[in-house]
Amino acid sequence: MKIGLYFGSFNPIHNGHLSIASFVANNTDLKQVWFVVSPQNPLKPENLLNEHQRLHLARIAVEDDSQLKVSDVEFKLPKPSYTIDTLIYLEEKYPQHEFVIIMGSDSFQNLTKWKNFELLVKKYAFIIYKRPGFEITETWNAKVTVLKAPLFDISATLIRKLITEKKSIRYLVPENVREEIKKGGYYKIKDKHSA
Repeated sequence: MKIGLYFGSFNPIHNGHLSIASFVANNTDLKQVWFVVSPQNPLKPENLLNEHQRLHLARIAVEDDSQLKVSDVEFKLPKPSYTIDTLIYLEEKYPQHEFVIIMGSDSFQNLTKWKNFELLVKKYAFIIYKRPGFEITETWNAKVTVLKAPLFDISATLIRKLITEKKSIRYLVPENVREEIKKGGYYKIKDKHSA
């Protein structure tokens, strides 16, 4: 099975993430898209909600969609999480699957900063969704498919900021995720990195 891997902190998962994953699943030859929740991202030292709570929010966000799954694979690997290590682990665990990396054009521009960047571009295909202001000018000979997915101007930073300001996040996240955040009292403490 051909599976797209969408890596992120998902702090929290929101409708922007979900619409991109659904669009990619429906407009490519992928059979599924897996959200790979990263306990710790080496390039994003931000205030993170506990990884198990972020994983739970992601799981309930996709529970009714057979094309979208959530993976806790990086919870079993050393921290911080490096994409190349995760891919090698997944290939060993699921030799029957082919894995493709999904990312925004902004992240793709930073790919040279990633661990074992040369091996990533040589070995794996990428599905890139365009972000305004971040054109794909260099592919380093990677197998790249560029999609114009519908983008919502939503960020996890904005959602965390709204919560600390006691403002509504309705329609920015799935309703069951909103209820769980409220019930758990998540993100109530002022986020130092909110802009």
